[in-house]
Amino acid sequence: MSISQSRLHMPRCREVDIEELSITQLQEHLEENSFTSRELTLCYLKRIELINPLIKAVIETNPDVLTIADELDVERKNGLVRSRIHGLPFLVKDNIATKDKMQTTAGCAALMDTIVPNEAQVVSLLRAAGGMLLGKANMSEWASMRASYYAEGYSSRGGQNRNPYNLAEHPGGSSSGSASGLAANMCAFSIGTETDGSVMFPADRNAVVGIKPTVGLTSTLGVIPEAPSMDTVGPLGRSVEDAAIILDIIVNKGATPKSQANAVEPSENQHGTADSYILWLAKQDALKGAKFGLPWKRVWETASQSAKHNSEYLALRELTKQIERAGAQVHEVDFPSAEEIISPEGWDWEYGAGESGSKFSEFEVVKFEFYRSLKDYLGTLKDNKRRILSLEDVVSYNVRYTDEEGGVPGTHPAWPTGQDFFDRCLESKDDNDIEYSKALEYIVRKSRKEGIDAALEYGDSGLDGLLVPLQAEGGVACSVAAKAGYPMITIPVGVNDSGVPFGMGIVQTAWKETLLIRYGSAIEDLVLHRHRPTFLNIDADNYTYIGTPPEENTKTVN
Repeated sequence: MSISQSRLHMPRCREVDIEELSITQLQEHLEENSFTSRELTLCYLKRIELINPLIKAVIETNPDVLTIADELDVERKNGLVRSRIHGLPFLVKDNIATKDKMQTTAGCAALMDTIVPNEAQVVSLLRAAGGMLLGKANMSEWASMRASYYAEGYSSRGGQNRNPYNLAEHPGGSSSGSASGLAANMCAFSIGTETDGSVMFPADRNAVVGIKPTVGLTSTLGVIPEAPSMDTVGPLGRSVEDAAIILDIIVNKGATPKSQANAVEPSENQHGTADSYILWLAKQDALKGAKFGLPWKRVWETASQSAKHNSEYLALRELTKQIERAGAQVHEVDFPSAEEIISPEGWDWEYGAGESGSKFSEFEVVKFEFYRSLKDYLGTLKDNKRRILSLEDVVSYNVRYTDEEGGVPGTHPAWPTGQDFFDRCLESKDDNDIEYSKALEYIVRKSRKEGIDAALEYGDSGLDGLLVPLQAEGGVACSVAAKAGYPMITIPVGVNDSGVPFGMGIVQTAWKETLLIRYGSAIEDLVLHRHRPTFLNIDADNYTYIGTPPEENTKTVN
């Protein structure tokens, strides 16, 4: 039975159409008393009520949000406006701790009812700036860490998150709800986390702007860890301006967090490049004289050979020509280490030293760090009645409740391979620090000095950024930036043959978010607008798989 199209209409706020409004536009309406923060919040809550049953982007809403809205309305009435986000509702990914009546579970029921010791620093900063935490966003459970083949955007708590452009397609992960909820106008902005591609991919597939900051620029304190040497927290907005406004608020203005085991060493001007990131916003005329590189080998080369992504490739190459016509230079460059760290088959975090399954791969680093950092995190939780104190406990819980959690392969459709990545992480508990350190040193060197930094040094004066096709090349550029801990931004460009958005990514070296914002906004000005959700296949009820399908008849736990 077809679902009524009427529920797709955005509720009006005191007769004001708020769909697709930017942070600045919403703030102007609040200043003009077109509506109050309470009324705005009620509009977003109604939107969630109407369409969240379809796309499952939000796991839960904040029961105190209207009380908070009233308090902020009083402040505004008394002449106090804390920042550009005063009185605006936002979502955070469910692996980001909040000290309120909501849960922090990474999508996993095993962590229900536990109490976090402290609120995540990024949430505290947003609250202090007057932002209103509307709710927790759905995500790929355990940040896509548990299995080699699984339903992207699915969690046992939130169900199957869907792409609002085509509900039969996945929204990208693991910050799936942060991106799809924003794209579907369930909030003013959102926050995600990334280890490898988890902000970039969902932002790209939902036509929103995502910024993956340099590791260490934003604090990961209070975030359920995956790999501290690569973990970072980033904003998602409907425009580069929106994302820059949020980045201004959540940057860690203190010392590099101790939680960042391999945070990039801050340069002398880490926070001295601009008083505010929004000062770097630009129009397309900023492209005149700029110089960009297209990493060809194993990146654009792969995109050019993909029949599935041919329309995306052609559209993105046309955009590079537009960028040239706007006065920029665009050069083909290479990561010198491309053949050593990028698989010819596309994204593969087990690829290193020119082969899959290498001891010098990203996965070797991630599984070592995940096993240990998760144990540390779980040890801080209070009221942990299920005694989930280690990865072993998580694995046992998933097996015990396999009908809901899919711990045993073949018992839950969302996880055909069960939790095979978790099983492999358990194997790393006996790995020694020496082998881990060798793998970490290798991926850092190959992605920085022999990767991104080398490509950016093209020519006499270097490049202003590396342009990458995020989906058409299988996500490999995200992986290089992840290994390096370097920043990225994605700019919406168009929709593919399946109706799913795609965009252009820009990669820079450490602490160069200013250039990402400058040239990201300039390219955005060329593209002119982002596409609104179309809700194709609105009755879809499939699981949206990614990864390597299991061998037929594999039914036992390894």
